[in-house]
Amino acid sequence: MVVGNIILRLRGSLEFKCQLDSTDVPHVQKVISRTFEALGSQVKAESLVLGLCSSPVFLWPNKGGHATAGEISPNRPCKDLQQLIQTDDQESSSRKSAKKDKKNPPAGIINLTLMTEVTETGVLSVAPTLLRERKKHHLLQTTLPMDCVVSVPSSESISVVCGTLVGALCSQLGDMEKVALRHMKGTALLIPQPFHFLLPAPVGLVTVVYPAGVPDSQLETRRKELHSLFELPDNRPYLRRANALHFPDEPYKDGYLRNPHVHLNHPVLENGKPYLVQGTYSYHHYMQDRMDDNGWGCAYRSLQTICSWFQQQGYVERAVPSHKEIQQALVEVGDKQGSFLGSRQWIGSIEVAAVLDQLLGVTSKIMFNVSGSLLRRELANHFLSEGTPIMIGGGVLAHTILGVAWSETTGQIRYLILDPHYTGAEDLQVITDKGWCGWKGPEFWDQNAYYNLCLPQRPKTI
Repeated sequence: MVVGNIILRLRGSLEFKCQLDSTDVPHVQKVISRTFEALGSQVKAESLVLGLCSSPVFLWPNKGGHATAGEISPNRPCKDLQQLIQTDDQESSSRKSAKKDKKNPPAGIINLTLMTEVTETGVLSVAPTLLRERKKHHLLQTTLPMDCVVSVPSSESISVVCGTLVGALCSQLGDMEKVALRHMKGTALLIPQPFHFLLPAPVGLVTVVYPAGVPDSQLETRRKELHSLFELPDNRPYLRRANALHFPDEPYKDGYLRNPHVHLNHPVLENGKPYLVQGTYSYHHYMQDRMDDNGWGCAYRSLQTICSWFQQQGYVERAVPSHKEIQQALVEVGDKQGSFLGSRQWIGSIEVAAVLDQLLGVTSKIMFNVSGSLLRRELANHFLSEGTPIMIGGGVLAHTILGVAWSETTGQIRYLILDPHYTGAEDLQVITDKGWCGWKGPEFWDQNAYYNLCLPQRPKTI
């Protein structure tokens, strides 16, 4: 996203309703297109209203950006809208106590709600007329989840921004129409759902509409078209649902912390350069998921962190496996006997690689008997080319390596470690301050011990 820009996100719903007098395909397509056209006219009408979230302000985008707040004129820069958003500090003490956990929206994002003005001025000059007609028909009705995001300079006027948002709504309706028609099954309409993606420069922020209920595995043809359109590499996913942009004002619902390492400062090394994990992962550690694995489950947790990475990069759609599922997979591949199920036996890098292959179809590179001094260039090359978390095991301990920083000039090296032995709550400050996620020197490793590493490889797919 462009530095200095403001993100405006407009969400709401539009009712899609049409009457089909026939199930003939051309007729159905014609009626659906006509209904989308009517919705396009609806969002261009003067009755369209945009509500500024956490604020009493309403905007009429098709009336030149007219607002309820008299002090906000359509010619004012859109950044001034942020001043009208109520924060916790501006609320009364009674409301503060009731909403003490409320998070203020981050700077640079303005949320709006899509609404329609229903009150009409004037008096009906004639009495309403009712017409009753008896005939068979099929009623097609659903709710379209509108979700538009635009990035604009903070100095752009409110009136121009309103026009941009209306244009985004019309464009999204057009995309929804194409998806609805492409995936129509008889008279069954699959709900088109918008997803936002932040693609590599110079593309930036884009929105793609996918049909609800159709898995990513059946949308590869569409993704290939989009990869070609945006000139994206054809060896890794960028446009799967899991790749969708996560907005900072939306908490993750599963309770796991994401990417705690991004809150750390890089180590200062002479001519040093950091090589880091790419993408998003969840931090899995002891005592989560109502599972007491303290003292034996560190490699299971490191494996779960790795699995979360593949899930959140869109390579797989399955959930992160539980301890039971991990043990079951090892029995199924013949690595363990049936007595292993339900046990508290440790696993190592070999077992981690076997589970990744069995459950995710992911291959791994195994490095055996690596000394405590550890490799430098090999780790740097891995994070450059693959970017996946690394599981390292030695003795009875396992850790996750998220990066390495080293200086070719002095030979100094630091390892970015995510420690699965943490047993506390999901407290980011404790985890980073106490070093459960942190940069470690060579002394972190037992210099007399040998370690095995599991380096998962990215599948070549979109």
